[in-house]
Amino acid sequence: MSQRDKVDDERLEFIPPQIPTLVERPPEDEGWVHEAKFDGYRTQIIIDKNGARLYNKNGRDWTTKYWPIALAVDLPCRAAILDGEVIVSGERGSPGSPALEAAIWNEPSRLVFVAFDILHLDGRNLIPLSLLQRKQALWRLVEPGLGKIQYSEHFEGDALAIFRATEKTELDGVISKRADSPYQSGPSKTWLKTRFLREPISKH
Repeated sequence: MSQRDKVDDERLEFIPPQIPTLVERPPEDEGWVHEAKFDGYRTQIIIDKNGARLYNKNGRDWTTKYWPIALAVDLPCRAAILDGEVIVSGERGSPGSPALEAAIWNEPSRLVFVAFDILHLDGRNLIPLSLLQRKQALWRLVEPGLGKIQYSEHFEGDALAIFRATEKTELDGVISKRADSPYQSGPSKTWLKTRFLREPISKH
């Protein structure tokens, strides 16, 4: 059996996600990259001989809930596992959980998957590769655009400056990741999450 036949015949399984550690400040030493933290639902897309399936962070199959995304998956690969978040644009263009929950039940066509990592591609296990190597593979696969499958950009440089600039948006925070780190399921110190502290909105 050829390598291509093996890929075409392979059924991929859910991989428990890497979970960032919550911190008060983003890391300021070198070797980190930073991404926007969306207020969405952590999701894994698996593409194989059975088509596209979407799983929540606990490994439950949510393909039927996210059916517009599943139908829109048309990537140049035969098999892949993508890690990311399902979001929906809320008020003022910000991804938000209340808007997301409403969209799942009432307007699923508004759902979007933002991919920030790739763990498998056409028979190759990408987990041992560095984050930046995986991001390069993901970028080539997704071809960043404005469709149902979008690419999460990362930024290098002054972590505090990036944090303060992002804080002015309606996003949830910043995820900082070690650029040279492999993917590691479970709680991780190579992924750090810094949330924005916002004043509660007055009801009066």
